[in-house]
Amino acid sequence: MEITQNYQEIQQRIQQACKRSNRKDSEVHIVAVTKSVSLERTKEALHAGLIHLGENRPEGLLLKTEHIQSDAKWHYIGSLQTRKVKQVIDTIDFLHSLDRLSLAEEIQKRANKPIDCFVQVNVSGEEAKHGIELDLLEDFILSLQPFDKIKVIGLMTMAPNTEDEQVLRSVFSKLKSAQQKIAEAQYDFAPCTELSMGMSNDFEIAIEEGATFVRIGTALVGDERGDKS
Repeated sequence: MEITQNYQEIQQRIQQACKRSNRKDSEVHIVAVTKSVSLERTKEALHAGLIHLGENRPEGLLLKTEHIQSDAKWHYIGSLQTRKVKQVIDTIDFLHSLDRLSLAEEIQKRANKPIDCFVQVNVSGEEAKHGIELDLLEDFILSLQPFDKIKVIGLMTMAPNTEDEQVLRSVFSKLKSAQQKIAEAQYDFAPCTELSMGMSNDFEIAIEEGATFVRIGTALVGDERGDKS
């Protein structure tokens, strides 16, 4: 009941954010970040009607996909080590953390089907964050053209951990501008129509700035091990 109630409340907040920004709520997809909760709680999320599930470790992903046979869409949302690509790449539907050529090369080598990928962008410039710098983004995306196992459907970023709304809006709007620029180029291999940004504490602002996928963990499914999403 708790996840169902959380889901309903978040849907209402998404609808309000979409109304404020003159968007359709059907444009926004919720990725339930289940990395911090048990297999049983993940099943509860599915039962509540959530389809998109996000994991950030190969072990957690493989455990859950082994026991959950459903129409769930699996998102790998954490930094993916090159040596672990072969463990997960044919299990996931979306990768949110493509951030280097060596990772793209390994995906090309290991994947049996094209993977929908978000290129991770370090908009804020924080050293602790992964991602391509904004001024290197277009060259990086062009370098992905030879890889037929990679489809760049959009961009992803993680905003700074701050309550400063102006800082958050600046980060999200910069990613939106970058996404639009890539989309306008009309690359077949990189349609780049999507934006993965916004988490439990800032998803409404992200939606107002153009997010199409929001990654929500704590506010939706809770937290059984102390992580924050």
